[in-house]
Amino acid sequence: MKITGYRTIHTHRDWGRPVGDVNGFIASGITDVAIVILETDAGVEGIGMGSDHAVELLFPALEGRDPRAVTSLYDAMLSHAFKAGHGGTTFGGIAILDAALWDLKAKLAGEPLWRLLGADDRFVPGYASGLDIALTDDELVSFYTTMAERGYTAGKLKGGRDVNADLRRLLLIADTLSVNTDRPALMLDANESWNLKQGVRYVSEIEEHLDLTWIEEPLRRWDASGHHRLSQQVRAGVATGENLTGLELYRPLFDHGSVDIVQTGAVWGVTNFLRLAVAAHSRDLPISPVGLTSNPAVAHAAAAVPNHLTAEVQDLHAPFAVTIDQTYSDGGIVLGDTPGGGITVDEDLIALTSAQGDWRQSAGPHVRPKRAGLSMTPAGGPGDELQGITYTAVDE
Repeated sequence: MKITGYRTIHTHRDWGRPVGDVNGFIASGITDVAIVILETDAGVEGIGMGSDHAVELLFPALEGRDPRAVTSLYDAMLSHAFKAGHGGTTFGGIAILDAALWDLKAKLAGEPLWRLLGADDRFVPGYASGLDIALTDDELVSFYTTMAERGYTAGKLKGGRDVNADLRRLLLIADTLSVNTDRPALMLDANESWNLKQGVRYVSEIEEHLDLTWIEEPLRRWDASGHHRLSQQVRAGVATGENLTGLELYRPLFDHGSVDIVQTGAVWGVTNFLRLAVAAHSRDLPISPVGLTSNPAVAHAAAAVPNHLTAEVQDLHAPFAVTIDQTYSDGGIVLGDTPGGGITVDEDLIALTSAQGDWRQSAGPHVRPKRAGLSMTPAGGPGDELQGITYTAVDE
């Protein structure tokens, strides 16, 4: 069996709400979704979702090869990008092809990917995450009410600009999720918007009022020393790593004892998740994938590793014209029995729509604002490009 070609498809996700973080948000709630389909001479195809950046440059590493040799092909793609480097968005191209390869391998075995990878349980524990920086308090409560109805007991708030607003909104999340537990787990995601002392002051003030399970991406992703010092000064766990790519970028965090919850962006793929899980497990650290809406195959990998803690669940729906064999209940993800990663795509239906969106628009969260991390006050000041997000409180 040989890999003979591929095709790339772009559909969209309608979140039904503005989505973003402290760096910006997508007001329309419409974002692009890339899909790559690997073709073989046996007629079996593998489907991957994520980022299709540099796929055309990476495909020669796969062409004519047996798709069942997934881990060897993953390393071949890393080698193929040797001089240019496999970091950044190129890593997304490697990951989407990797996801398609794993889908192919599981289909050929006639098994769902979670079973092929060695899991004995199809359930993946998760937490609710609204990407909710632009939601009013009423909208925030509505989102977490929906998630509470699916059994979720943990929620993550996008914040880091206004400690009073974040406290109020974290308590709203706690109150909403309390229908399932008297001690909801609460997380705050600052998306790299602080320096060290800002982070210490901010988290310490929140911890005077509530128990914070973790603080996510408080500092720049590479600041191993700063994350270590912050972890020593607050009770909350420090969670970071979603924007790191290859394993080599995690070494400083591990060496400095800088991370309490090891995160990886699901968009970086199945093989990367499996290898990072082993690296974290060797240090007795839990792992938590971020953004499973971007690459649902990683949920299958999460089911198969011994140190998976919880997975970020941002949306209960699939992208347009995409069906994913999984359901959301009991506070997690229940994976299905469809062979492969459980993804099917209606290419004809996608061809009929013109809807599209872009995560990288200047107002969105993927573009770091000019004055990020340089405000004297949490809410910013004149000329601060992070200004403009307001909240409407409930019951006030």
